[in-house]
Amino acid sequence: MQKYVLRRLLLAVPVLLLSSLIVFSLMRVMPGDALIALMGESGNVGQKELAKLRKDLGLDRPYYEQYLLWLWQMVSLNPGDSIFTNEPIPVSLKKAIPVTVELATLAMIIGIAIAVPVGVLSATRQDKPSDYVGRVVAVSGLSIPDFWLGTLVITFSAIWVHWIPPIGYVSLWDSPWRNLQQFLLPAAVLGFRLSAATMRMTRSTVLETLREDYVRTAWAKGLAGRIVVYKHALKNALIPVVTLTGLQIGVLLSGAVIVETVFAWPGIGRLIIEAIHTRDYPLVQAAVVLMALLFVVVNQGVDLCYRWLDPRVAGRRG
Repeated sequence: MQKYVLRRLLLAVPVLLLSSLIVFSLMRVMPGDALIALMGESGNVGQKELAKLRKDLGLDRPYYEQYLLWLWQMVSLNPGDSIFTNEPIPVSLKKAIPVTVELATLAMIIGIAIAVPVGVLSATRQDKPSDYVGRVVAVSGLSIPDFWLGTLVITFSAIWVHWIPPIGYVSLWDSPWRNLQQFLLPAAVLGFRLSAATMRMTRSTVLETLREDYVRTAWAKGLAGRIVVYKHALKNALIPVVTLTGLQIGVLLSGAVIVETVFAWPGIGRLIIEAIHTRDYPLVQAAVVLMALLFVVVNQGVDLCYRWLDPRVAGRRG
């Protein structure tokens, strides 16, 4: 098991390096220039000042030198300052991380709370009205874009219910009820997308497990249906579901970029969008690599969950 964990950690290194190289390259090939945009904001920067600023920021160096310097800054946990605001990048990330983490966590809780029961219900009542309703909901969740659903939810809640979420972020520790009101709609939008894919996977895996011999034996012994489904079938059926849930972290993070923009939330997603608009290279690069690291860590945790769900998996991989 320890060898397996170590091997997975080592494999994460080239993934993060490749992610950093991709985001660094994309920021350099994007049209526009960060310093020209900054000069447009100030309105009184000449060419000499612009050249000096470019030299101070190291943007006059060859790309490979810029990449190696930035990579060293990331490894040393000192990603530098924002070009546009001059605020230290760790300070900006520290403000945005709790918002995105809370949004993703709540969305995952909502998604799983919907997906697993509905998926089990669809599997145990195959080809019945409840099964068809669950399948329609799953297909709708996979088809409806997050930005359209988010806009629709805000509009309908304001027109029909005459209620909109409180404006201005309030942390969970300051006011739990107000914080829950703020996060309910965006988390529901993200959770709906997550529940759709997880629901379909839960249904298919539970259906497959219910056809196994040991489940049929449990039925033949006269065990109650609830015990057979939840105690004998569901645990083994959850292994692919856990895998899919781990992969859905990437969907949550990418969806958070859109949802945070629609709902005007000060999370990492909105921070990245604003930094891209201003060509704030260091901030975009640090934020994207941080999200890639989070994705790798969560997938590592998902792999470790296999040990509890099925110890044989850890034995074969360790």
